[in-house]
Amino acid sequence: MDHRAALHAILRRAHSGELTAALAYRGHWLSLRREDEIAEIRRIEAEEWHHRRRLRVMVLELGSGPDLYLESRMALLGLVILIGCNMVGWFIPMYFAGRLESQNDREYEEAAAHAEALGLGELHGELKAFAQLERDHEAYFLRKVAGHPALPFWKRWFHWGPP
Repeated sequence: MDHRAALHAILRRAHSGELTAALAYRGHWLSLRREDEIAEIRRIEAEEWHHRRRLRVMVLELGSGPDLYLESRMALLGLVILIGCNMVGWFIPMYFAGRLESQNDREYEEAAAHAEALGLGELHGELKAFAQLERDHEAYFLRKVAGHPALPFWKRWFHWGPP
């Protein structure tokens, strides 16, 4: 397996994905009314922007830059979500934010494994920390949607939610 190519591909996708996530979280907190939820989602948004900045450095250190085509697609998706959060109520943004975070966790774990195989200890540690932060985000959203009457329907279709 070409660990360097795999790591590079994951980091480029993650860099673009963090753009979508940060824009989506901006729309998410703008759609909320409770100050505690607004503050938490704003904090998560800031962490996504931080991940994006660090991922850019990682991609550059591996010898290339972001995938501009993917960047533009993910920016558009993020803007659509940003606008859509104001149209779909409280539950759907909370649910899909948690589901997305669960996928990000796995992506960072995979990247960390490639970094470890390449002997990039510092990068491995940072990517493991990113994965843990994504798990923390997911746990927040799991707590938010737990017990919501719409949860069984969405969980059945999208296979994510609290036990």
